[in-house]
Amino acid sequence: MPEQQLLKPTEWSYCDYFWADKKDPQGNGTVAGFELLLQKQPKGKQMHKEMSEFVRERIKIEEEYAKNLAKLFQNSLAAQEEGSLGEAWAQVKKSLADEAEVHLKFSVKLHSEVEKPLMNFLEKAQKALTERQRDPEMKTQQLAIKLSNKTEEDIKKARRKSIQAGDDLIRCVDLYNQAQSKWFEEMVTTTLELERLEVERVERIRQHLCQHTQLRHETDMFNQSTVEPVDQLLRKVDLAKDRELWVREHNTGNIRPVGMEI
Repeated sequence: MPEQQLLKPTEWSYCDYFWADKKDPQGNGTVAGFELLLQKQPKGKQMHKEMSEFVRERIKIEEEYAKNLAKLFQNSLAAQEEGSLGEAWAQVKKSLADEAEVHLKFSVKLHSEVEKPLMNFLEKAQKALTERQRDPEMKTQQLAIKLSNKTEEDIKKARRKSIQAGDDLIRCVDLYNQAQSKWFEEMVTTTLELERLEVERVERIRQHLCQHTQLRHETDMFNQSTVEPVDQLLRKVDLAKDRELWVREHNTGNIRPVGMEI
């Protein structure tokens, strides 16, 4: 046969590279390219599912972390510290509450903007794949039965009786060409659909992971902003000034006892 042109040159598309003309290395006929494509889908589904589970575990960690930070903020340890050091300590504790809120919001956004969309897309893709897979399988079976039970046998008979049955041969070849054309159309459209689903899956995951990174970046920036007031107050801690203020407030006199003379 003459060399065939690719349907989608330069794109390495599924529709050009998964036909059944490649020999099985183990000598079991040809390699079923369509089966390879179908086998790839469950793997992609599993990877998608595991990524969703990973994000779900991260959400649990963030929620627990936020809960523990809030609990620690309520602790009254060193609450009686005074002066500028006391202000710095109070800010340290307040930063815990702020950080707890940030991590809680981060977990909520991870759920709504990353985990949930990932799972929704997985369900949608699975439904589309199931429907798409059922359609060509049914048609392929019907065509295979029709071809094997009638057309192929008719072609053989017609060839043996071609002199007497030229019209039958033409009719059978026409039936075969119709079946082959229909099968080719189903094969191409289905492989392109499988390719589209894979492209969409990877792109969706990439988008959601980018969103995850963006949310994490925002969280880090906010955490940094909660630390800065603590740093500023710690730099302002003035032990001499604190001592002066405390002495002024609590002093009990400045006359010292002296020795007695007789």
